[in-house]
Amino acid sequence: MSVETKLMTAEQLWLMPDDGMRHELVRGELRTMSPTGVEHGGNEGGIYFRFVVHAREQRIGRVVVGEVGFRLSRDPDTVRAADVAFIRRERLPDGRLPRGYFEGPPDLAVEVVSPSDSAFDVEEKVRDWLDGGTRAVWVVYERGPRVTVHLADGTARSFGPDDEVEGGEAFPGFRMKVRDLLAAPEE
Repeated sequence: MSVETKLMTAEQLWLMPDDGMRHELVRGELRTMSPTGVEHGGNEGGIYFRFVVHAREQRIGRVVVGEVGFRLSRDPDTVRAADVAFIRRERLPDGRLPRGYFEGPPDLAVEVVSPSDSAFDVEEKVRDWLDGGTRAVWVVYERGPRVTVHLADGTARSFGPDDEVEGGEAFPGFRMKVRDLLAAPEE
């Protein structure tokens, strides 16, 4: 006897009641994760703050934070959630963010790795972002700290605390030392 897995759509995911957990869809299958820790949230906030300052000064697009959903594929649906993401201005015709999930990828997705994240899960998520059309994915490791930048052409490069990481085509003009990227804005 075989058991058939019932796939979920992005619309069904959107209508799920809030249960205090984080959810994504990966090729129609629901993935559930526990809430993140305070250090993780602080690092997300530091990155978001620096990204927003740059995006506003340069008037190049919008930055979102807090596990915002992006529909990367349909039938079966994949909806991935980034810790921090950037969307270029020209991809927001009226300048506003949509109410539901964003249709398509962000230009830059940032994943802050939690202690509970397995290497396989991180690699799978990076692959999904890039396969879905994201220009660059930054994987941020809080300890070290270090950032690995994955590009759409399949290349990846790691940066240590004293290295400068650049936004490239995904986040034009942005440049900052890794240690400063993760520091709380008031430090």
